[in-house]
Amino acid sequence: MARPPDVLAGTLAGLLSMDALSDLMRVLRFSGGVFLDAKFRAPWCMDSQVTPEESAGVATPGAILIGFHYVLDGHLQVRLGGGVSQTCAPGDFILLCRNDLHRVGSDVALPPLPPESVMHKPGEHELIRIDYGNGDGVVSHIVCGFLASPARTHPLLESLPPLLVANMGGRPCGEWVQSSFRYAAHAYAERQPGVQDILGRLSELLFVEAVKDQIDRLAPEATGWLAALRDPALARALTALHARVAHDWTTDQLAQEALLSRSTFAERFARTLGVPPMTYLTRWRMLCAAQRLRESPASIARVAADVGYESESTFSRAFAREMGVPPGRFRQAALGEA
Repeated sequence: MARPPDVLAGTLAGLLSMDALSDLMRVLRFSGGVFLDAKFRAPWCMDSQVTPEESAGVATPGAILIGFHYVLDGHLQVRLGGGVSQTCAPGDFILLCRNDLHRVGSDVALPPLPPESVMHKPGEHELIRIDYGNGDGVVSHIVCGFLASPARTHPLLESLPPLLVANMGGRPCGEWVQSSFRYAAHAYAERQPGVQDILGRLSELLFVEAVKDQIDRLAPEATGWLAALRDPALARALTALHARVAHDWTTDQLAQEALLSRSTFAERFARTLGVPPMTYLTRWRMLCAAQRLRESPASIARVAADVGYESESTFSRAFAREMGVPPGRFRQAALGEA
């Protein structure tokens, strides 16, 4: 039996969105890991933020850090700054997209515990552990980690809220994510090799699932990069642009990919993404070039050609405008950090 057109359109939009999201994830080049396995018995409260020490060995100096908590058991509250607290349950993935200092606890109105007073100092290659509270209050079991990216600017990260809570319980990956975190905590205790790599990949998967959840929950009038992914026409154009970054794109050609008139496409693109199509193309090319400069020994002229510039000098000027430094200096800084 044929599916109705609206179902087909929704399925196609989802596939296109994942293509464009995958493109951005490739440029982000996430690495990640888990550093804390904690059990708290109510009442408790603590301030939290990923530090350079906790991400050392995985994140390069100056990398963007995204902190997260995954709730295995129990309930807790999380609050960012003076905002409203959110109550989280098992299966909730709590994402701090700017790695801001935040408060977690059975009640975030309580005075926060000094972290160093409850943390068990880990041995080499071991998780930091917390087992706090002697009462018979609700036990909250969480694992805490981070994602790191060498990218200094990125439309996906800029479009996410500072605090994002996504429940994985109802998603296809929910059950095995839960079991994977439990296995990893046990494997750390047994000092089994390779666990951090598994957790790094798991963290990336959870991030993608949280982004998809955020797209599903966007208000109809929302704008930004995530809203563009939800729009089938804009998703088609973004997927084509990302797939052929060196192509000499015009607004007319991208409108054809979107199956819209030029004027409708240009207006919708600028309204949703905040910049005209050609400005977005330039910014995307510079993100791809930055990735190449960090990871490849190719000459600057070769990198320029790979992202659609025939002239190295024109590319260098465009790169300096977008990234703040010329490509040669950017590469030197990236190599120094590595």
